[in-house]
This record gives sequence, C-alpha cells and structure tokens, in this order.
Amino acid sequence: MANDRDGEGPAQYSSPPCFMHELDPEFSAPLTDWTDVRRWRKAERERLIAARLAVSADTRTAMSQRIAEGLDTMIGDIAGRLVSLYWPFRGEPDLRPWMASINERSGRTALPVVIEKGQPLVFRAYVPGDRLEKGVWNIPIPSEGDPVLPDIVISPIVGIDPQNYRLGYGGGFFDRTLAAMPFKPLVIGVGYELQRIATIYPQPHDIPMSEVVTELRSDSGKVGS
Repeated sequence: MANDRDGEGPAQYSSPPCFMHELDPEFSAPLTDWTDVRRWRKAERERLIAARLAVSADTRTAMSQRIAEGLDTMIGDIAGRLVSLYWPFRGEPDLRPWMASINERSGRTALPVVIEKGQPLVFRAYVPGDRLEKGVWNIPIPSEGDPVLPDIVISPIVGIDPQNYRLGYGGGFFDRTLAAMPFKPLVIGVGYELQRIATIYPQPHDIPMSEVVTELRSDSGKVGS
C-alpha cells in the first residue's frame, strides 16, 4: 500500500534539526520519507502486537466484552443492519459472541475475504455455524456466498492515533476496500487502550476510522468530520 510523497520537500524547522536534540533531549524529527515511515511502522507494529499478546487471555476476554458493550451503545438498534466483523487473530478483541447476538437481534453479519494481494477485500455474508475454510494467514473465511456491502465495518486495529488513523498489518486491504466501496459505511476501529499511539505518520492513502471503541472509551473521527 505504499504511496510515494511526490512533490513534498523535507519538513522545515525554526532551528536547524541537527541542533534540536540539544535543546530538547526528547525531541525526534517527524518522519517525512515513506521509506522511513514504512520502517517505523513495521517496528511499531511488532511492538504493539507483542504488547497485546502479553495480556492474559482472561483479561482480553473481559476487555472484548466491554468493547462489545461500547459498540452496542454506539450503534443502537442493530435490526436490519449488515455488519462486517472479523475472525480474531493474534490477540485481537474476540467479538464472535457479539456477532452471534447481532443475528439474534435481527441484524446480519459478514466477514472480509482476501481475494488477491493488492486488491480490495470482498465481504461475504456469514452466520455463526456456516461452513468456513482457511484463508490468508490461516484465518477462517466463509467458504461460499455472494459478496455483500456492509452498512457498518468493524476493523481491528494494531495501533490508533488521536486522529483515528489506524495502523494495521501493512497490507493496505482496509484502506483499499473503503476507497473502492460505492458508499461510505460507518467504520469503527476496535482495540485496546494500550494500542493508542501519538501518530501513525498518516499518508495520502490512509483513511481514518469514523469511530474508535476500546474497553474504556469511544472516540469519533476528527478528520473530515
């Protein structure tokens, strides 16, 4: 999902950057080159996933329940709405019980499917109990079913910044998918408070979440709202 930042020069400072660290030992120059941003994101991604996995399974289960409650508060009546979720991977919030409850309350659910590298995801309708097969990274996906277009997209985060820009796994699938959809769904990023970071160094192709829900709070998008 790399995009070059053509036409943008280096950041300008009131003092030469080589002296800034002498004035403030905590200072670090903002990253402006995509190669540096990509390298930083890779390291930050590894750090955040490790921190998430270090949380006990019982604690993650309790936090997932609080996230589900926050989603219910945010969305309201779910009847008649189509929600895309995800199959939990590497310590992500497990919202499968909430997925089942959506169907019990007359809503519908779907799961994202990777069709091809570099292409948008496809959403397939899924009800707990439907047949699954292994997809990319061995994540279960619906084995059959026509594509659907969700009203609400629940997107797991690796990291999230104050502007609701999401750090994902680096494949660019969610950004590419949201950009290609014929209408803008409600996009809710879900994760834990420990995944909040100062910035992801957003690029032109990055799309912020409409909302973010963690085990402690909910945030509305601050970009383009």
